[in-house]
Amino acid sequence: MRLFKIRGGVHPEDRKLLSAAEPIADLPLPPLLHIPLQQHIGAPATPAVRRGEQVAKGQLLAPNQGQLSAPVHAPTSGRIVGIGSFPAHHASGLNVRTISLQPDGEDRWSNAIEGIADPFALAPAEIAARVSAAGIVGMGGATFPSAVKLNLRERYRLHTLVINGAECEPYLTCDDRLMREQAAAVVDGVRIMAHALGVTRILIGIENNKPDAQAAMEQAARLDDRIRVVHLPTRYPMGSEKHLVQTLIGHETPARGLTADVGVVVHNPATAFAVHEALRYGRPLVSRVMTVSGGAIRRPGNLRVPLGAPLQYLVDHCGGFEVEPARLISGGPMMGQPLPSTRVPAVKGSNGLLALTAEESRRRATMPCIRCAGCVRACPCGLLPLEMAAHARTGDLERVADLGLMDCIGCGSCAYVCPSHIPLVQYFNYAKGELAARGRIKQKRIETKRLAEQRAQRMAAIQRAKREAMAQRKRAAATQKSQATNTD
Repeated sequence: MRLFKIRGGVHPEDRKLLSAAEPIADLPLPPLLHIPLQQHIGAPATPAVRRGEQVAKGQLLAPNQGQLSAPVHAPTSGRIVGIGSFPAHHASGLNVRTISLQPDGEDRWSNAIEGIADPFALAPAEIAARVSAAGIVGMGGATFPSAVKLNLRERYRLHTLVINGAECEPYLTCDDRLMREQAAAVVDGVRIMAHALGVTRILIGIENNKPDAQAAMEQAARLDDRIRVVHLPTRYPMGSEKHLVQTLIGHETPARGLTADVGVVVHNPATAFAVHEALRYGRPLVSRVMTVSGGAIRRPGNLRVPLGAPLQYLVDHCGGFEVEPARLISGGPMMGQPLPSTRVPAVKGSNGLLALTAEESRRRATMPCIRCAGCVRACPCGLLPLEMAAHARTGDLERVADLGLMDCIGCGSCAYVCPSHIPLVQYFNYAKGELAARGRIKQKRIETKRLAEQRAQRMAAIQRAKREAMAQRKRAAATQKSQATNTD
């Protein structure tokens, strides 16, 4: 199959050998699970259980609130010991609404769990509804509710489903191991999603540094002539959804558009596996595979983790820290988010926990830009990072936006190649956040003005009504007086 070239990109040392040979192992249940009510991009789910209540594995703990929200289910059986606040799986470390569950050790599934013998007999809308009820979100890190993507057939002319098995971030091997060990289940989930989307072509893109995964998926997909396993060049950020689609079909997604605009929907292998579990067995998303790696981890590996498990429990299961980590990261080192501590829980979007040594973290003193344009050559979006950073430093954020800030995918390729060690991505993330904050303030002002105008209109209408009523009373009094005079 012909592949199309994309601009930019880098070739960081992948360091996947630390955990690639380690089979997926089940993490034993920790003494306590802390299950955040917001593990998706939308509004937090609302608790449907009470403190002291006994729950079964897979039981609904909190239903979703709106289309972009996702429900939360019990990762195991046990007792609800609290509904309150707990540090979030986020760089801020701020508290979020959380349900705390004490496992009873039985790991007993709810009696309400029931699968479908033939998911392909279901209507596409029913498949999407079951995926939504199972709380499945994009497990590559985006946490966008998967059912929303499955319903895109209603608004777009779709022709291709792409499975993003690139896993281009260094260190991470969870998708690699999942495709090697559960290839048949992943392909089944892929076929179910293709049925829901009504597409006629399925492309599974896997980078060439995962030959075992490529072979396993080809074997599992051999009987479906719609599926093509595509061997991708090992290049970062091949896992960027828009760039992967451009590589595979040669069409560039419009700026700030969706891949659906060019007829393509992209899903992750872990999401496909979750769809298989939900449709075939009725199991909601209550666990996920994570890579625990980095030079500071004694025994790196891949673990199937119940959602809500404290990350320290994962570290302890992998032998603890070899040395004190210089940096903790959720996800990969290029696009992952720093973590405040290992106290925070595992969530649906956490595909990896990295504990990096000082040498691995590549922290260097920042020096002045030498105008080498290396960042321009590395940018896969064709932007001008050096110019954008210069304007961001001076606070000229409108100019940064004009230069294409919102097209930046935050891949970090520019910062990776910068010989001056300028934290370019941090500048862009700051600019995006600041512009979003300004936008909210502007919108608040507009809304305040609108409400003030509405109030002024209401007050004016009330005054007019009062004047008209007064005038009417005066006319009535005058008429009555006139009639009384005529009578006399």
